[in-house]
Amino acid sequence: MLYGPSVKMAKKKKLNIAIQGIASSFHEIAAQTYFDQPIETIECLSFHRLCESLKTGEADYAVMAIENSIAGSILPNYFLLQEYHFSIIGELYLPIHMHLLALPGVKLSDITSIESHPMAIRQCAEFLYALKGVEIRESDDTALSAKRVKELKLKNTAAIANEYAAKKYGLQILEKRIETHKKNFTRFLILTKRSNEKKESNKASLYFEVANEVGSLADALMSFKSNSINLTKIQSIPIIGRPSEYSIHIDVEWKRRKNYDDAMHQVLRQVKNLNVLGEYKKAKIEYK
Repeated sequence: MLYGPSVKMAKKKKLNIAIQGIASSFHEIAAQTYFDQPIETIECLSFHRLCESLKTGEADYAVMAIENSIAGSILPNYFLLQEYHFSIIGELYLPIHMHLLALPGVKLSDITSIESHPMAIRQCAEFLYALKGVEIRESDDTALSAKRVKELKLKNTAAIANEYAAKKYGLQILEKRIETHKKNFTRFLILTKRSNEKKESNKASLYFEVANEVGSLADALMSFKSNSINLTKIQSIPIIGRPSEYSIHIDVEWKRRKNYDDAMHQVLRQVKNLNVLGEYKKAKIEYK
């Protein structure tokens, strides 16, 4: 099996892909964009359910959002990555366009409540804060919110979702592109239960612990710098049951594999509990 910007398989058998959300959600779009063969999506209304689907073998792969350019990191997913020990075999940056959807004929002045996934709400905070007398409600999924408006005929409720959800559920777009910044994207990770494939990799995700001493983290990070390794992401996650102690998640990129290998040999002597979540091909960010 070859891994790269997309997954290619000799047999054109449908892959089972676990996604968070339902049909027409951003996760489904990410899955369809990444995989270059027919897929069957397994709808999961929580990221925990998504991980269980992959763990039990119900899914061949899982697509998991990890951060958004407006709303930031999805911190609970870092805990899940540590708990399940899946391998990251790829990533995807998906442009995110948020629209306000309602039943045909409904006007913005008719809307008394808006619902969507918490991350979508955060991405549209500037637009939502400007509205008066409108209740904002969180849901499990953007597309699920659109589906609820349609099936329950909610004339006073709007959903924040994408244009695919609008078409699928026969809703009108009341307001287009309501995300706070137009260059909005979400980074998705492609997960599998196990993978030894490292060909063409130029990026890695890993986490470790450092001693609670002055300069211990700086020393570890300097090992990457001294080997010309670019640090593109750093995220601290509390260690449950150990107050004031953290796991450090980082993403690194390299041009020469030897530089990365040399850096890792140095870091192994400086940190505790080093775990490589995956080595994979860096994805491009293309705004639309």
